[in-house]
Amino acid sequence: MTTSLENIYIIGSGAIGKALAVFLKLADRKVTLIRGSVNDGSSKMEHLQVTIPGGANKEVTIKISTLAAYQKLEGIIVLTSKSYGNGHLAKALKEKIGNSPIVLLQNGLGVEQPFLKEDFPEVYRAVLFVTSQPVNAARIIFKPVSACPIGIIKGNNSMLSVIIRTLHTPDFQFKKESHIQRIIWKKAIINCVFNSVCPLLDTDNGIFHRDRKALEIAKRVIAECIAVAKEKNVFLGRGEVEESLLQISRSSDGQFISTLQDIRTKRRTEIETLNFEVVKIARSLKKEAAVKETMLLGELTKLKAELNYELV
Repeated sequence: MTTSLENIYIIGSGAIGKALAVFLKLADRKVTLIRGSVNDGSSKMEHLQVTIPGGANKEVTIKISTLAAYQKLEGIIVLTSKSYGNGHLAKALKEKIGNSPIVLLQNGLGVEQPFLKEDFPEVYRAVLFVTSQPVNAARIIFKPVSACPIGIIKGNNSMLSVIIRTLHTPDFQFKKESHIQRIIWKKAIINCVFNSVCPLLDTDNGIFHRDRKALEIAKRVIAECIAVAKEKNVFLGRGEVEESLLQISRSSDGQFISTLQDIRTKRRTEIETLNFEVVKIARSLKKEAAVKETMLLGELTKLKAELNYELV
């Protein structure tokens, strides 16, 4: 079976999915935005506005649908939905996409496993180096840090080149990465810090370059996680991870990490694929005692989210 790779289906209509859809639409790509959390067959037209650095606004009117509206999805399938739904989504997509490649634009470790378990033919992962924050349902503030690497989990270099060429735009850039697992781990470790410390302190991403005590906590978590990565033959230096954390903290000063946004809006968080996944891996290696702070911060973040959700 062949696929029409000029079609792009973005599953997940959050801040990342909407921003990517706007940029692709403005670049004359054939893009369809599909909600990841609702599947009632509905469709609607929505006017979206993305504000980029410098204050310029990029605007389009785009159709937002649900999976039930499509019997087949032939093209490039991009997932920007929350990773905790991947198990259900893998089953829902199995009969719809044929040989279409899946590209995961999601945080965390092991988020590709449900698709490998269901034997999807081609799976690729991107690591996002952008921030995208909703102002309301129709407006997003978007800020790129650097080009986002995409690498192969299951697939080939020829398809990877097509994916990058198709998804790349001047405002949301992508590049090929041969050693994607190292980048995945590095970003996941940084997210273990941001997505636990910031929600617990109820503060923005800039806290680590502004506050010495917060940075010291971050450094201890980084050290724990790097030790686990090493056991999985992924080698990272503490200095490089700490510097990346500080770079992100400076560049996104005043912006709020996704987990804090989720807690504030009483939505489920992705902490399970971050702190808890590191702990799970450490446990499988009989190294659970080495990740005590990573685990505690994850447990407190999850508890805060659950207590806040109960207030609904």
